[in-house]
Amino acid sequence: MGVPVFSMVNRPTRESRSPGGWRRGVIAAAVASVAAAGLAVAGVGVASADVSKASAGKGRDKALQAALDEIVKDGTLPGALMSVRDRHGRVTDYTAGVGEIRTGAKVPTDGYVRIASNTKMFTAVVILQLVGEGKMALTDPVEKFLPGVVRGIGAGAAIDGRRMTIEQLLQHTSGLGTYTFLNGGILPIRNRFFEPRELLDSALTQPPTYTPGQDPVWSYSNAGYVALGLVAQKVTGRPLAEVITDRILKPIGLRETYYPGPGERDIRTPHPQGYLMGQDGKLMDITRFDPAIAGAAGQMIATPTDMNKFLVALQDGRLLKPRELAEMRRTVSAPGFPEGWSYGLGTIKFELSCGVTAYGHGGDADGFQSRVGITTDGRAVTLVGTNEDAKEGEMLALFDKALCAGK
Repeated sequence: MGVPVFSMVNRPTRESRSPGGWRRGVIAAAVASVAAAGLAVAGVGVASADVSKASAGKGRDKALQAALDEIVKDGTLPGALMSVRDRHGRVTDYTAGVGEIRTGAKVPTDGYVRIASNTKMFTAVVILQLVGEGKMALTDPVEKFLPGVVRGIGAGAAIDGRRMTIEQLLQHTSGLGTYTFLNGGILPIRNRFFEPRELLDSALTQPPTYTPGQDPVWSYSNAGYVALGLVAQKVTGRPLAEVITDRILKPIGLRETYYPGPGERDIRTPHPQGYLMGQDGKLMDITRFDPAIAGAAGQMIATPTDMNKFLVALQDGRLLKPRELAEMRRTVSAPGFPEGWSYGLGTIKFELSCGVTAYGHGGDADGFQSRVGITTDGRAVTLVGTNEDAKEGEMLALFDKALCAGK
């Protein structure tokens, strides 16, 4: 079984490199079903607000710090940062390596990073909120909100929004394929802005993942989440960035999470630099690029502590009603996942090595890889590395270890 690949955008070169991993994009970790009558989440109420933040060296797990130091030791992953929030709300931040190769500057504690496909959780929450408000249903055809838009052409001629539901888009079982702008990598298009419709139209030229009449096939589709972003805008009548801000970020106090605006290529400070391996075998700085290539599938930026706050708010019911949260956590088999993992509606369920279940997501953008998750008793971990392609297996192992440390 290969290491799962967490990509915010479609990367055929990564697909061929890691056939046992993610074919079309990012990994996430989902939440198991909750009873519709109430939240079956023990201990999260205690963790609803940060109780304290560990100062340098105090409350720090030496084994976790040592493992983080080991991951950056050979320099292929220049820097790493992690935030761990225990079930009582105590927060401990970790860093290792360098934040910038050129200057040797330290990795900023709890710095801003591209969270890539973690964005899918935010998009899914908005859609499920609208479902809870009676403004749409999971069984609604995509055609109802985007009339005439989702119509395949060429090799994608079988794709038809009249036969595709909102739930299928959320679950990656819609049959919608991938867009092609990244076939040549990020460098040729790093400064190009893409409209969501442009990304979707590209995907509509590609063959569907299954043909009408077949049973649905799970296949990761960033284009599907771009379509969901357009649906959210159509239903609310407002830009997706504003919808996410007003419905999620402001109500739960995520002050260090944002959806970059048109043309916003830089990351707010403080932040570590993100790197990719150049053709010459040397690391190159890829921190600055236009994230519109990911849109509703992976455009957002946040800090590790804010991501953990989001996970807690999602789990304790501040963002979704019990019925919608239960739907989000109802999972299906996802081919290519490690054994015991499955996919819900914008989220995935992790069965950890210690026998604990955790839920969250993850994402890779050029320059950054991130893993986020929360256990049922409220322990949350966000782990970030500053090279998408390095130490993927080690990062997953440390992520598992950090979540299990609170057992």
